[in-house]
Amino acid sequence: MEPINPKYKAGYVAIVGEPNVGKSTLLNALLEQKISIVTNKPQTTRQRVLGILSRDDVQIIFLDTPGLLKPKYLLHKEMVKSAESALADADVILVMTQASRGTELPAEVSERVVPISKTKPIILVINKADTINKTELLPVIESFAQQDCFKEIIPVSALHHDNLDAILKSLVHYLPEHEAFYPPDIVSESPERFFVAELIREQLFEKFSEEIPYSTAVEIREFKERETGKTLISADIIVERESQKGIIIGKRGEALKSVGTSARFQIEEFLQRPVFLELHVKVREKWRESEAMMRQLGYHSKK
Repeated sequence: MEPINPKYKAGYVAIVGEPNVGKSTLLNALLEQKISIVTNKPQTTRQRVLGILSRDDVQIIFLDTPGLLKPKYLLHKEMVKSAESALADADVILVMTQASRGTELPAEVSERVVPISKTKPIILVINKADTINKTELLPVIESFAQQDCFKEIIPVSALHHDNLDAILKSLVHYLPEHEAFYPPDIVSESPERFFVAELIREQLFEKFSEEIPYSTAVEIREFKERETGKTLISADIIVERESQKGIIIGKRGEALKSVGTSARFQIEEFLQRPVFLELHVKVREKWRESEAMMRQLGYHSKK
C-alpha cells in the first residue's frame, strides 16, 4: 500500500436537519449530479444516501439523511435511526436549516446535534439565504453564532449553487488527513437497483398528494440487462389499502402509465441506456409498521 499523502484529506460528512430544508438538493449541487431524489414534499428521503466527491486534495463522502422528526410509524423510527447512524459515522456534521425558519433549530435536531459539538466539528448551513434580505439574515447568523456549538455558519442557496465553495473550503479544513476511501471515479456505493427504485418513488411524490406518497414504497422485482435490446426492470409499488391502489392505477390505468412514463425517462437518463419498465401495484396492509417489510424494503437499520 502506498503511504498516505500527508496533504490529502478524506472523511465522512453527514448532512442533517429537519425535513424539507434542502439536504438532498445540497448534496446534488455539491456533487454536480443527481444522486438523491428531490421533491417539494417533506420526508422524501427515507434512507441515508452516500455520495462521493473526489478531488486532487480531498475525498468527501457525503451522507444525505432523512429529516429528523417525531416518529409516527416504525418506518419513521427507522428513518431517524438512519440519520443517527450517519451522525455517529461522520467526521464532520453539516446541519441545515432555512433562512426563513428563525433563529432556533427544532428540538428534534438540536437535541441530537448539540451534544456532538463537543467531539465533532459542526457547520451550520443556512439554506435559501437568497429568499430574505441581508438585514434579516444577519440577526439570524448572529443568533446562531451565540449558541457556541458551530465551528462555522455559512449562508447558501443550494438551488442556485450559491456559496457552495465556502462549504467545500470549510470541509477541507476540518476533515482529517487520510488516503481516499474510494476510487476517484466512484460517485456512490449504492447499486443501480436502489437508484431506480428511488426514481420511481420520486414520481409518486411528484404526481400524488396528501397521504398517497407517504403510504407507498417501491421494490425492484427484476433487473435484467440484455446484450441487445432494452434493460428489463419490473417493480412493485406497495401501498397500504385497496383505495390507494385504485388511485395510483387511475381510470383505465392512466395514472400508473403517467408514473411509468416519467420514471422511465428519469431512469434512462440515469442509466444512460434504454429501459423497458413494468410497474405493478401491490397492497400490503400497515407495511409501515411491519418489521418484516422494513427488512424486505431495505429500511431496517443495520445493527
